[in-house]
Amino acid sequence: MRATFLYGPGDVRVENVPDPEIVEPTDAIVRITLACVCGSDLHPYHSMDKTEEGVPMGHEFLGIVEETGSDVQRLKRGDFVVSPFAYADNTCPICRDGFHTACPHGGWYGARGVGGAQAEAVRVPQAEGTLVKIPADVDTALLPSLLTLSDVYLTGYHAAHMGRVEAGKTVTVIGDGAVGLSAVLASRRMGAEKIILMGRHTSRTDLGREWGATDVIAERGEEGVARVMDLTGGEGSHVVLEAVGLMPAYEQAYGIVRPGGIISRVGVPQYEEAPVGFGSLFGKNAGLTGGPAPVRAYIEQAIPDVLEGRIDPGRVFDAEVGLDRVADAYKAMDDRSRLKVLVRP
Repeated sequence: MRATFLYGPGDVRVENVPDPEIVEPTDAIVRITLACVCGSDLHPYHSMDKTEEGVPMGHEFLGIVEETGSDVQRLKRGDFVVSPFAYADNTCPICRDGFHTACPHGGWYGARGVGGAQAEAVRVPQAEGTLVKIPADVDTALLPSLLTLSDVYLTGYHAAHMGRVEAGKTVTVIGDGAVGLSAVLASRRMGAEKIILMGRHTSRTDLGREWGATDVIAERGEEGVARVMDLTGGEGSHVVLEAVGLMPAYEQAYGIVRPGGIISRVGVPQYEEAPVGFGSLFGKNAGLTGGPAPVRAYIEQAIPDVLEGRIDPGRVFDAEVGLDRVADAYKAMDDRSRLKVLVRP
């Protein structure tokens, strides 16, 4: 089969590899029907050290179950499924608390001997707890939106959920990528009164306005902070959803959060040290939350929202490629000519 590997900055290759096989009795093999490139894939695309082996890429997919291990009872060959971007057993105390991305028996696609999802097939560990069935006869027009439930939309939802967005709140979303736009959509559904989107790409912020953004701010840094403070009467934003992962975005976040407010981060942080002292969080009594979205905790309640037309998060996809052209998808997302690209194996 064919699968995608990253060998270093900008070096994406599609190669022939052996078909995945059942390793543990809790595994399943899924033939992938729809995948995509994630904004978080661009971080290693920029900065990963060169390697001779290559790293399997991709963690969002829909597919059809081809084979199951002996311990997998809930799934059978032919089931149409969506997978969260991280696998988990869905039964341990951590999963029952709703934090599946920290499952002690879980892990990530593309690591520890598990392949990536920008491929024709993948082995899914902890398949019973990970994979969620969707109707086999679903309208194909809904498939991109269902795919967003594997990561991007529910990551935006997680940001809003952890930030405790609710009616009457002012929410500022930093980042106009697919996750930031999803956070706008989720915040509107949670009843936010004012939603400020910080982004400078008009084609993206226009979608953000359609999804509920009441204001758009293109400025960054100190100028962007000043604009938000002006829009909020000098008080700042009750909730700040940071969907970028870079230090300047975090600095903007603590610059605009209202005293007593919450910063919720879902952009994968490209730093380990960050200000939390008097001049950033402490002096404002501001809270800091967020992390890798446990989309398995939300996915079953979100599927009916897509199937019944209450949300259409698949609009974040603005291009599509076959697997052989996945390197073009990375390039297009990296140069911002495309927001998010579907991949059809």
